[in-house]
Amino acid sequence: MIRRKKLLSAVLAVAMTASMAACGSAEEKGGTQAAETQAKQPAAETAAAGEAAEEAAESTEEQISLSIAWWGGQTRHDYTQQLLDLYTQSHPNVTFETSPSGWDGYFDKLATQAAAGAMPDIVQMDYLYIATYANNGSVIDLQPFVDNGTIDASNIDEAVLGTGKIGDSLAGMVLSNSILALTYNPDVLAEAEVETPATDWTWTDYAAAWKQIHEKTGAYGIETNLTDNINVLNYYVRQRGEKLFSDDNKSLGYADDAVFVDYINMITELVDCGAMPNPDEYAQISTLPKESFPVVTGDAGFRNDWNNYAVIAEGTNDKLKLMTPPMADDGTKALWVKPGMFFSVSSTASEAEQQAAAEFINWFVNSEEANAIIMAERGVPVSSEIRSFLADSGKMTPKQVEMFEYVDLAVPVCAEVPAPDPAGISEVTTAFQDAVYNVLYGRKTAEEAAAAFRTTADEILARNN
Repeated sequence: MIRRKKLLSAVLAVAMTASMAACGSAEEKGGTQAAETQAKQPAAETAAAGEAAEEAAESTEEQISLSIAWWGGQTRHDYTQQLLDLYTQSHPNVTFETSPSGWDGYFDKLATQAAAGAMPDIVQMDYLYIATYANNGSVIDLQPFVDNGTIDASNIDEAVLGTGKIGDSLAGMVLSNSILALTYNPDVLAEAEVETPATDWTWTDYAAAWKQIHEKTGAYGIETNLTDNINVLNYYVRQRGEKLFSDDNKSLGYADDAVFVDYINMITELVDCGAMPNPDEYAQISTLPKESFPVVTGDAGFRNDWNNYAVIAEGTNDKLKLMTPPMADDGTKALWVKPGMFFSVSSTASEAEQQAAAEFINWFVNSEEANAIIMAERGVPVSSEIRSFLADSGKMTPKQVEMFEYVDLAVPVCAEVPAPDPAGISEVTTAFQDAVYNVLYGRKTAEEAAAAFRTTADEILARNN
């Protein structure tokens, strides 16, 4: 249905300050001439030789090769490689081994690498998984690098910086802010005679619009099926005054399964009428580059993602717009400003590699040179200085400006930031999707799936936390 890095040692020789020829001549004359020659040698020459040796030693830099992994679309892959090449130009002793990929399968591969002790030195990390990698010792504490100034966090809000903290450890350096958003295609809405959405639209309003889009155009009302990102379920649960996870992270936080039953039933209704892709259709969509998703091509009206999605699709479809996700019927605020992603450093990296990695991360976050290339594609920059620089640069595209403006639009309906996701979140996310899919495939009722999800999730959380 889719129209679509090891140590290279260098030993430097320092020139002798006494002439070998003069020494030979002095020995032939009983040593007198040698003493006179040495006394007459200019002190400045000796000092100069010492300075030259010191400078030569200081110029000897350890050669470091840093392995780095990230997820994203081709646009991100291209400019990240440009950044790495640029950094190597100004830091010739640092080179990179890269592992770019899409989101799909990224953390499966990372888990395998971590288990084998072969995780990349620098890892782009998501809020969903950072606690897991911190708690199992796969990533280091970056706080010492902040404390000694290697990573400058002076222009980062303390609460935002703290999103990378797991216990007393700064497990990741936050790179950007993101907020859940709905990206929509105005052309599709116009064709379906659906009005422009507003911040006060509820789940009922959106469901009606998604159904109307499919009925009148044949396109999906929304191209995601609300199961690939457990943050959406978290948002839904928060709107009902509950928490997705308990305070100790050992179980689910909501007491009544009815909230999850309602969520499943909403998805089922939308899939059954064709307004939302079924699991098989969504599996096909998930294999596409983000720049080719149905909302971009006009085969869907909406997409649930983050507020940087329109930037990712820029150049392919510049008409895409952003709106806040559905509100609860009673107006309860549940949205939050989420750390978009982090850079974490592997505990298997050597001390020299960890230092070099911290220096690179500082450059990535605080350098105008780097951010003039990134142009907020990974989300709204965490440094206030960089945000000001970009806003005043005149280089931001309309979509990038809209991403910044969306923060102002969404903040009024935001609540406090929830705690980082617990260890085992990857397993919980899989169990969450399995629960919904079991209903969609007719294997279980919504009530049976919700109860099974609680049992499985509680076991995973108790085992991991």
